[in-house]
Amino acid sequence: MTQRTAIYVRSAEELASALERLGGAELAVDTEFMRESTYYPRLCLLQVANSEICVVIDALEVEDLTPLLDVLHDPGRLKALHAARQDLEVLLHATGEERRALPEPLFDTQVAAALIGLPAQIGYADLVARRLGVQLAKGHTRTDWSKRPLSEAQLNYAADDVRWLVPLYEDMRAELQRRGRLGWLAEEMSAYLDVRLYQTEPAQAWRRFKGLDRMRPMQRAAIKLLAEWREALAIKHDKPRGWILADDALRELSEHLPQTPAALGAMRCLPPAVARKRGAEILALIAQAPARAELEAEATEWRRPEPQQVALVSRLMSFIRSEAERLEISPEFLATRRDVERLVFSGRAGALGRGWREEVIGRRLIEMAAAQG
Repeated sequence: MTQRTAIYVRSAEELASALERLGGAELAVDTEFMRESTYYPRLCLLQVANSEICVVIDALEVEDLTPLLDVLHDPGRLKALHAARQDLEVLLHATGEERRALPEPLFDTQVAAALIGLPAQIGYADLVARRLGVQLAKGHTRTDWSKRPLSEAQLNYAADDVRWLVPLYEDMRAELQRRGRLGWLAEEMSAYLDVRLYQTEPAQAWRRFKGLDRMRPMQRAAIKLLAEWREALAIKHDKPRGWILADDALRELSEHLPQTPAALGAMRCLPPAVARKRGAEILALIAQAPARAELEAEATEWRRPEPQQVALVSRLMSFIRSEAERLEISPEFLATRRDVERLVFSGRAGALGRGWREEVIGRRLIEMAAAQG
């Protein structure tokens, strides 16, 4: 198998020349980014390849990526990625507010791998080794891609992430077609194209927290207010939300509901610097909780599942594993334990009641749950 030539692009002129060479119907795409100290991912490199060459674009030196983004958003060219969710979030942010769209059509080789029985979270290097017999170099997974200059080894590592992606796509597509599962992958990819998947509106930031239904109305109202405030600050200053205030701190504040600066300052969850700088804002938000609590439902009491429900979950999971083995598909991709527990404990089918999963296994799981209900 021939190794694809890599081109390093650092200027608008070099980008234009590279794009002329990136012909063909399919493109492999990957990104390298940093977000340890920011709310939004900072795009550092963008790698694109066809069947002959791969191009590593320095996003920190090429000021205008519009020509490349136009190519990536061409609906006539398929884009192959591996574990695409993070890359799509990065690309969505890179397009700017005036064009909130994602590149399509898509083919995620990690999803394709799960649909033919490989581990649902299989890594790119492992998949390339299994399917193409190529061993990729390791050693730069923790690279700070924002630092310049980049070494030849770093650039080769980045290029490898797309160098074998087109032949991998071709191999995986042929396998899915042989098994009659291209439609299944298309359903999964359509879900990836909803831009809401990659954005958090401040008013919806509370949804990241689990167990809010078991909190008292006042506590739930407070944590919703605090989560919205924190998210808005993180977006405004482009800082990780945890740098504003940790999740545990939001929970503790909403549980204890301090009313005075002294009470607030006495809470161990709150760093002194945050108490000094943001204490008045936090107390003002907590003061709004009583009025908001009137709109909240009463806390639901957690109930231990009945023994027969636990037994039913176990039987359904056993059935899923046997069906997954028969179908040669990753069992956790076919149906998760959370899917099954939701079905048994609350009667909600969720993903099991939609698309190819409903047809392949969901309908039978729903019938089995109803028969034992």
